[in-house]
Amino acid sequence: MTETSAAASIPGASDVPPATPPAADAGLVAAAVSAAGRGMVGRETVAEVVALCAVAGEHLLVVGPPGTAKSEAVRRVAAQLGGRYFEYLLGRFTEPNELFGPVDLRRLREGRVEFETAGMLPEAEIAFLDEVFLGSTAVLNTLLGLLNERVFRRGGTVLASPLRICVGAANHLPEDPALAAFADRFLARVFVEPVADGRLEELLEAGRRPAAPAVTGELLGALDRLTAAARHCDLDAVTPLLATALRRLRSAGVPVSDRRAVRSQNLVAAAAVLDGRTAASARDLWVLPLIAPTADTQALAREALADLIDRAANRSLAHTAEELSRSTAARAERLLRTGTALLAEHGGLSDGQDSRLRLEAVLREIDAGFDPADLPAPLTGLRAELVAAVTAGGAGAAGAVVTSGVAVTAGAAVAPS
Repeated sequence: MTETSAAASIPGASDVPPATPPAADAGLVAAAVSAAGRGMVGRETVAEVVALCAVAGEHLLVVGPPGTAKSEAVRRVAAQLGGRYFEYLLGRFTEPNELFGPVDLRRLREGRVEFETAGMLPEAEIAFLDEVFLGSTAVLNTLLGLLNERVFRRGGTVLASPLRICVGAANHLPEDPALAAFADRFLARVFVEPVADGRLEELLEAGRRPAAPAVTGELLGALDRLTAAARHCDLDAVTPLLATALRRLRSAGVPVSDRRAVRSQNLVAAAAVLDGRTAASARDLWVLPLIAPTADTQALAREALADLIDRAANRSLAHTAEELSRSTAARAERLLRTGTALLAEHGGLSDGQDSRLRLEAVLREIDAGFDPADLPAPLTGLRAELVAAVTAGGAGAAGAVVTSGVAVTAGAAVAPS
């Protein structure tokens, strides 16, 4: 079994290989992430990458303009996963004790400088730091050790932190070279933009819906088992392909330090176990564009790796795998998950017309993206169920529903006469 060097400090990682395959735990996490992303138009990727990094034991940086729901996406995922959560908005005048806790006055009277960390960042399992680059030198220096080693050191206090993931958010990447070492601790990057004009109706509708309730029970146990599985994930078969991919990234002008190259294995292993497997394959290389430091270099990475990730897919992280790989398999996986979830909701939705329109949208995407002769078997079955649901919800006498100029019947999409 192959182990990545960074895993030793990851909370939840175990030296004992898991006794059972990760598929069941991956399904639990996938359901929680899906619930978190429900109603968050265009932010499914943020929710999924938070889960990926939590399993990998890596930190995530989300970059985008104000008002793009960066913090809301992280809060929703944290609420679904459970555990101790810490959130703070940093500023130029943020004091270290606002994040790490005040001086313990009882110990101070004894001549010892120690800190009260209860309820503060050192004891959090999931943390979100907004405007993370605005922190003072004192704040960022302390954070640097905490993020890298999962150990809080200040004064006489030395505390092992249970931190699984810290998500940092910023409106833009820092230009100050002095912040480069700190920024490098965030291995994965997600760049967000305002929702596209074509999805504004969907955004407005989603804004009227309440957030999904948290999944019953905390999922940190599932995360721990997945993290342990990722630590022991077999990377031998994929290592030559991973090395090839990293060489291509460097040749394309994407800066990949030795540290980021080594730690990229953590993301590959996490993707594999979240797909229900104990060995990584080429199917998991779609995570590599996440390590590119800017939006432009991520686009370069997708182009440079296009033929290596053209068969990528992931059952738990379907939206992100599709966005980064543009593969047909990933699109099929995402449509299967989306359609299945909509069918499960369909009977309980009070607005039957709204429900039917969403089902029709998935049907249109299936018919536009796949030739009937090449439609994967799972999508063939899903399409039949969608047609039945749409027809029952609004069919005319002929038993067909016209969606965007295509008459949907139980057999195939045919042009209307």
